[in-house]
Amino acid sequence: MKFIVDAQLPKSLSDFLNDKGFDSIHTLDLPNQNKTADSQIAAVANNENRIVISKDVDFLESFLVKSEPRKLIMVKTGNIVNRALIKIFENNLDIIIQMISRSNLIEINRNEIAEHM
Repeated sequence: MKFIVDAQLPKSLSDFLNDKGFDSIHTLDLPNQNKTADSQIAAVANNENRIVISKDVDFLESFLVKSEPRKLIMVKTGNIVNRALIKIFENNLDIIIQMISRSNLIEINRNEIAEHM
């Protein structure tokens, strides 16, 4: 499974996913780094079959209107320290992978993970 982590989220999330055996890049790995336009991020995701992980509501709107990107994990934790965010992913990684494997949109907050069919 391949991911692209958006600029509002830490590179350490991408590093965590790589450490768990996934193929993950962060916007910092792209030529325009964190200044990469959302449309370019969606294009990279679609071209490389990556799942976008973002806090940016613009991605949710684009997903709902245009189905771009094809798969999206929306992080709705509000402001949270990086360590706590990584812990949410670590504690729930199996269910996150199961959900995003069968659905195109999941939302993660501090207390629950919602799958949208």
